[in-house]
Amino acid sequence: MFRNQYDTDVTTWSPAGRLFQVEYAMEAVKQGSAAIGLRSKTHVVLGCVNKANSELTSHQKKIFKVDDHIGVAIAGLTADGRVLSRYMRSECINYGFTYESPLPVGRLVVQLADKAQVCTQRSWKRPYGVGLLVGGLDESGAHLYYNCPSGNYFEYQAFAIGSRSQAAKTYLERRFNSFMDSSRDDLIKDALLAIRETLQGETLKSSICTVAVVGAGEAFHVLDNETVQKLIDAFEIAGGEEAPAADPDAAAEEGGAADQGAAAAADQGAAATDQGAATEEGVAPMDI
Repeated sequence: MFRNQYDTDVTTWSPAGRLFQVEYAMEAVKQGSAAIGLRSKTHVVLGCVNKANSELTSHQKKIFKVDDHIGVAIAGLTADGRVLSRYMRSECINYGFTYESPLPVGRLVVQLADKAQVCTQRSWKRPYGVGLLVGGLDESGAHLYYNCPSGNYFEYQAFAIGSRSQAAKTYLERRFNSFMDSSRDDLIKDALLAIRETLQGETLKSSICTVAVVGAGEAFHVLDNETVQKLIDAFEIAGGEEAPAADPDAAAEEGGAADQGAAAAADQGAAATDQGAATEEGVAPMDI
């Protein structure tokens, strides 16, 4: 991705009006493991994929607690994410000490975006190579923000960042209309299903994902592996029970095959052949 003389400095504009160093930082977010966030009226759920560099190492922590009412999930350079989460934690402590009230989520996000923007305007700095999903609850309700390395920030109903996040976005776009009225457990279920979309066929287990929740009357906390695994097992069982009833076309084909067999009672061999073909047609969608 070499851009000649226009990507050697973050303050150097290209003739096309682009800052390539900022774009490289945004590309680092796309290379990181996937992180997902979604919210309802009363709760925010954050999830991420735990990806280790090798079988001999453990995964790095991707979800951080900022305050009792705020948490973040990151994608990109984990070291940059730790620095920014520590900055957010300090801001929350200072605000609580001064005003004796929790820091509003929107104000913290603006301060974080301003800090990221400074790194795009100083020649001796580099942009933070991390994207943050900030979830929290304040007096105005539940909030979910995405902070970009460029200094931009956006509020979302649901969002996904990181590698293979497009599959999760597609799932969330199909379901987001029901998120506002969803319960806590339904949000967690949708978060796990969205995480599964990013795994590309890999089995979803509690060891490869992390889920955190914050909501009304519930401080920000990360769910333990046993709880997550129980939820995964319960959702997979429900999906398996619903699968046979979700194929009305196969039932219609089987019914048509039975009618054909009754009409052709004189020719038993032909009826058996028709029934066998209909059975194969009914089984094929289940295999797929």
